[in-house]
Amino acid sequence: MDRLYAPWRFEYVTEEKIEGCIFCHIHKNVDKDEKLGVLFRDKNCYVVMNKYPYSPGHMMIIPNFHTDKIEDLDEQTWIDMSIRVRQATKMLKEVLNAQGVNIGMNLSKAAGAGIAEHVHYHVLPRWLGDTNFISSIGNTRVYPVDFDKIFLNLKEEASKYFV
Repeated sequence: MDRLYAPWRFEYVTEEKIEGCIFCHIHKNVDKDEKLGVLFRDKNCYVVMNKYPYSPGHMMIIPNFHTDKIEDLDEQTWIDMSIRVRQATKMLKEVLNAQGVNIGMNLSKAAGAGIAEHVHYHVLPRWLGDTNFISSIGNTRVYPVDFDKIFLNLKEEASKYFV
């Protein structure tokens, strides 16, 4: 039997589960930004690393306002989120040398949202060859770098991109 070494998954299955909306929990716990993977905050939204990412550097832009409908967001929040998506994209290209970036929103469980109760953007760095047989046929994702290392690298650079 082949084995994949994925030590970060142990934390996922053993950590204390948060009651209610995880994104509201992150919004309310400013003092835990490092533990929660927050890169940047402003008055309307925040940028956080996806703790269980599709690819290294996967970020999410999340409004402070809890809603499952983008049409409920006020204009300034929508504008601020869009600006943060653009800044995150530039950061991933320059800091992680991403060759491409996927940007998206899954609105509702029917559209594939893992956390459907709180709208959010995904910003995923991509590289040529980052998907191969193990992802497409084996339905297994290999994460080739330590989450904390990527987070600290991006956190150190965040003030240059999120202004």
